[in-house]
Amino acid sequence: MTQTSFYLYEMFFKALSNKTRFEIIRCLKDGPRSVNDLCKELKFEQSRVSHNLKKLEHCGFVQSYVKGKMRIYSIDAQYIIPIMESIDKYIKKYDKRLKVCSIKLK
Repeated sequence: MTQTSFYLYEMFFKALSNKTRFEIIRCLKDGPRSVNDLCKELKFEQSRVSHNLKKLEHCGFVQSYVKGKMRIYSIDAQYIIPIMESIDKYIKKYDKRLKVCSIKLK
């Protein structure tokens, strides 16, 4: 594995390791949402949601389109949903080990 490919893995998992971005992705698994919809469902401030949506969009996790006066956000169901489902299966299988994992979080 090259240094470049490690960096891309690192960026991918850093994007998901932020609680706000993670919650946005989880919410968008159920279908497209506007910023206002996400704010209501997640009980986050609009600026927090918008800021993190921009980061997710910039990294390719979400896409958006304009509908009337609203911008609607969605995830790439072909790739992101299966990845999240695989991670969920892994966590379910190894939850006890992960709870006592010796890897330090920053």
